[in-house]
Amino acid sequence: MPLNLPNLVTWLRIILIPLLIGIFYLPDGWLAPGAKNVAACAVFVVAALSDWLDGYLARALNQMSAFGAFLDPVADKLIVAAALIVLVQLGRVEMIIALIIIGREIAISALREWMASIGKSRSVAVAFIGKVKTVSQMVAIPLLLYHDVLFGTLSTQWLGTLLIYVAAVLTVISMGHYLRRALPYARG
Repeated sequence: MPLNLPNLVTWLRIILIPLLIGIFYLPDGWLAPGAKNVAACAVFVVAALSDWLDGYLARALNQMSAFGAFLDPVADKLIVAAALIVLVQLGRVEMIIALIIIGREIAISALREWMASIGKSRSVAVAFIGKVKTVSQMVAIPLLLYHDVLFGTLSTQWLGTLLIYVAAVLTVISMGHYLRRALPYARG
């Protein structure tokens, strides 16, 4: 395991997961409910920005590694899954939506691993629809964690719910895209 700056940033994202979850278990005397929402939102935003940062650093410092390429998407999936589970428990996301998103991530990770094992990983490389799905959920989740009003009238719960439903639809569409790309190799 190469210990370099990009990989350390990725490990930071993984370390932030218990912090994100733990915020909501703090006694209200330590942190008021509204402050918990702000803190959890901030932790998730830092994690999301660190995803961009580790990729940038890996390219800029020429420190790309096979381990980093493996760990980065794992960290992404873990922080999203943890946030969705917290949001389900808080009643801010429907369980079916979380199951669709988390289930797709597990299925596509397995599909990518299988495709790599047969030397066809490029066939299931990240597609534009997958990127749009990711942006939608990475905007929805902090809005749902924040769970308050912005700019005096904008309900983050309403907007976050709309975007997480968009992310769920795009999740299903992108999964279909990747499965269609892999289907010819499953027949052989």
